[in-house]
Amino acid sequence: MGTHACRMAGAVMPMMIERIVSEGLSHNSYLIGDGSAAAVIDPRRDIGIYCEIAEKNGLTITHIFETHRNEDYCVGSIDLSRRTGAWIFHGAHLPFAYGNPAYDGDEFAIGSLRIGVKETPGHTDESISLVVIDSAVSSEPLCVFTGDALFAGDVGRTDFFKDRLEEMAGKLYDSIVTKILPLGDGVIVYPAHGAGSVCGGDISDHPFTTVGYERKTNPLLQNGRDEFVGRKIAEHHYIPPYFRMMEHYNQNGAPSLSERRCMDALSPEQVNGVISAGALAIDLRGPAGFAGGHIPGSLNIWKNGLSAFLGYFAAYDRPILFIDDFNENLPSAEVQALRLGYDSVAGYLHGGIGSWYRAGGAVGRCGTCSVTDVDPGDPEQFILDVRDINNRRSMGAIPGSHHVYTGHIEMHLAEIPADRPVLVYCDAGFKGSLAASVLLRHGYSDVTNLLGGMAAWKQAGLPVEDGAA
Repeated sequence: MGTHACRMAGAVMPMMIERIVSEGLSHNSYLIGDGSAAAVIDPRRDIGIYCEIAEKNGLTITHIFETHRNEDYCVGSIDLSRRTGAWIFHGAHLPFAYGNPAYDGDEFAIGSLRIGVKETPGHTDESISLVVIDSAVSSEPLCVFTGDALFAGDVGRTDFFKDRLEEMAGKLYDSIVTKILPLGDGVIVYPAHGAGSVCGGDISDHPFTTVGYERKTNPLLQNGRDEFVGRKIAEHHYIPPYFRMMEHYNQNGAPSLSERRCMDALSPEQVNGVISAGALAIDLRGPAGFAGGHIPGSLNIWKNGLSAFLGYFAAYDRPILFIDDFNENLPSAEVQALRLGYDSVAGYLHGGIGSWYRAGGAVGRCGTCSVTDVDPGDPEQFILDVRDINNRRSMGAIPGSHHVYTGHIEMHLAEIPADRPVLVYCDAGFKGSLAASVLLRHGYSDVTNLLGGMAAWKQAGLPVEDGAA
C-alpha cells in the first residue's frame, strides 16, 4: 500500500489517497478521503482492508466507483456497500444489475474534493475515468483514476470484442487523446493495474505516473490514430477461461463472502477421498519440491502464480484442495482463489506434504535437469516451450523447440507426443513445472522440467534460434 497526503500543511485533515495492491493480479484499488468522507475505487472482493484504512483515519466510506466491469478479478462493491452504506457508481453504457449509472460530466463531493466522471470507452464500452479536483486548493485537476484506459507505459487491452477490434482501438485512442491528455501534463495518473497485469501488454513498474510523462514516453502515444489502431489490432493477449465468469459476476454481482466458512484441515485419508470425488489438488511448492515427490494428479501452481494460472485449470463446479510444505502459504492461496471467484475450496492437507509421506501415500515424481544436460539435437526428445508467445518472439528459443503456452496445454495435448521424452522449459522453471504437472496428470510418463529455463540457457551462452519463425 502507498499513501499520499496531498494538501498543504495547515488543513485540519489533509486529503489522502491510498493505493491497495492485490499481488499476483497486479491490481490497484484506491481509497481517497477528505474531511470525514472517503470513496473507494475498484474494490477487490476481500474488502476488509478498505474498512481498516477508513477506520484508522476517521473516515466514512460514502461512495464506491467502478471504472469498468473488470475481467480479471471479482469486484467487492456489493459487500463493501452492505457494510458501509456507500453508494455504488459505474459507467452507464452496460446494464449492471446493481449500483447506479454515472454519466460523462457527473460530479460527486467527498469533503472538499470534487470527483468528475469522464466516459473513456475502448477497453470496454462503459469504461470511465475519475478526475479529482481539490477545491480547497484550486479549481485545476489534481489527479485522474484511469482504470484500464491508460497505464504507466501502456494502454488497456481492446481485444475483448473480437468483432469490433478496430472500433474499440479507435475509441480508446479518442478517449485518451480527447479526455485524458487535455487534463494537463502535471495531472497525476492512477491506473487500475501495474506491471505484470494481464490487462496490458507491457505496463511499466511505476506506482503512478503523470499525463505529461505518458504523453512524452508512452510508446502507444508517440504516433497518430491510424498507427495506434494498427498496433492495437496486431497485439496478442491471452484470455483465461475464468474471465467469462468474472464478467458475469461483475455485471450481476458476485456471491457474498460474509458467510464464508474457514478451510478444512484434511487428513491424508480425507485428501484421498476428496480427490477421488473430483477435487482439483493444487501443489503450492516450487519446482524442485514438486519434482522430488508429490500427490499423483496434482497440479504444481506455485503460490505467486495462482492468480495468473488457476483460472486456466480450475472449474467453478469443482472443489479445490491446497497442498504445501508447512502450510505457510495457505492464507495467500485462499484469498487469491476467492478473488477469482473460486469459492469451493475443499480444504488443505493437514501437516503439509510431509503428512502424506508419513501416511504412505502414493508419490509422483517429475524429472528435472540443468541446461548442461540438454542435447537439442536428440531426435527422440520433444522440446516444449511453454512461455508467452511474446516472450518467445522477443527472447528467442531453444533450437528445435515447439511452442504451446502454459495455460493452453490441455487444449493441445494432441500436439505433444506421449511416446517420447518431453523436455519442458519456460522463463525460469516455474511455468515449466506447471506444464509438466499437467502432462503427468494426463498420463505422460517421461517428462522433464528445465530448471532455470530460458534465463539459464542464455546465461550459459547456448545457441538460440529465432522465436518468431
